[in-house]
Amino acid sequence: MARTATTRVVTLARRPGGQPQPDDFSIDEVLVPELADGQLLVRNAFMSVDPSMRGRLEETEKHYTTNFQVGQPLDGSAVGRVVQSADPAFPVGVCVRHRLGWRELAVVDAAAVSLVDEARAPLSQWLGVLGQTGFTAYVGLVRTAELRPGDAVFVSAAAGAVGSAAAQFARLLGASLVVGSAGGGAKASLLLDELGLDGAVDYRSEPVREGLARVAPDGIDVYFDNVGGDHLVAALDALRPEGRVALCGMISQFDATGPRPSIDHLILAVLKRLTLRGFIVRDHEDLRPEFEARTGAWLRSGELVSKQTVVDGIEGAVDGFLGMLTGSNVGKMLVRLDPTVAE
Repeated sequence: MARTATTRVVTLARRPGGQPQPDDFSIDEVLVPELADGQLLVRNAFMSVDPSMRGRLEETEKHYTTNFQVGQPLDGSAVGRVVQSADPAFPVGVCVRHRLGWRELAVVDAAAVSLVDEARAPLSQWLGVLGQTGFTAYVGLVRTAELRPGDAVFVSAAAGAVGSAAAQFARLLGASLVVGSAGGGAKASLLLDELGLDGAVDYRSEPVREGLARVAPDGIDVYFDNVGGDHLVAALDALRPEGRVALCGMISQFDATGPRPSIDHLILAVLKRLTLRGFIVRDHEDLRPEFEARTGAWLRSGELVSKQTVVDGIEGAVDGFLGMLTGSNVGKMLVRLDPTVAE
């Protein structure tokens, strides 16, 4: 590809002063670098927008990777097809997953990509239930919460990307009861009608603690936490002795304007001998082959429902990200960067 080739990228124009706004970002056209040995040029098909990106917009470190830099392109998970290669292990035409999303064309080091098999599942699934999203849910349940057959499980934000996977995985892994929370009646109904949960709490229409007591009157053994705040407090109240909590994310901490629950609620962890364990998914790569095998089989059998919301074009990426932060998505929020690729 000629040195004069360009690509569109999404750049952080300024750090948000509170809730992110469209003007905090810009779409710029930049030159595509020439390939060095061991590099690939990838035409991105889909990119992921994730709650964890919210913390990367700030100067403080409320995340587990690097901050986005003002004036520089954003980055994140993407899948695409190799269109030029300087590494014989990745010939032109193969599909790869990498970390340089938020752009239409990406020059990536071959050492930093992984092959994906579009014959096993569509490309979008390799960012969703077969990607880091599903892997996060699997690790949180299997290793962090040490899910056991017969456990009663509560998943917060269960209509979201990680939550919808975690809730279904819990059922497939032998939980006796799986309940979840979601924002709004339509999403709460989806948990019951499409994802097969045993109970749903619409946190916009009832307090989480009351809703959880209603759908799990005998208590829970495991809480998969994507939200923190009042959800975590409700779970501490509902957990049975020696219950376990997988701390995956606490999206409620961002842009909160009202009073937050007191840390004093943690006395319940002492009285009930609870285990609260945080995790970062990249620490558990040894589980990935097991995860991909089991999840792929559940997808093929139809036991696992993959939910995703797709917006089109790099010009829609910021709206997709901001919409995800306010709960406009069901399942995984993706941006399709190549209009010729099907979902």
